[in-house]
Amino acid sequence: MSKLAEFRRAERELQEQLALLEKLQADAGLQSEMEFEDKLKALMSEYGIDLAKVVDILNPQPVELEQAAPTGVQQRRPRQVKVYVQPVTGKRIETKSANHAQLKVWKAEFGADVVEKWRQG
Repeated sequence: MSKLAEFRRAERELQEQLALLEKLQADAGLQSEMEFEDKLKALMSEYGIDLAKVVDILNPQPVELEQAAPTGVQQRRPRQVKVYVQPVTGKRIETKSANHAQLKVWKAEFGADVVEKWRQG
């Protein structure tokens, strides 16, 4: 790229940036934010407070969780393994829940009370 072309491109970009700057300066939202910033800085200097302290005041962090909550988190105890033995066939099922497919079949065929009697230990 020639120096002249590079100069023209930079000049064009500068004009675009200046137009954007003028547009932003005319924006009422920007004006109110700038006014707020000036007033906030004046208050901070008046009271001798830095920005970190202002953030702490506006957004306080919660007190240490260790002090507020109990020390140990309660966990569920693990499920016990249940063993069922079908007396006629001798088939054995070990499960931790009542969702076992074969156990459901047995309960449907023989009844839940009878199958519970087959439970070992």
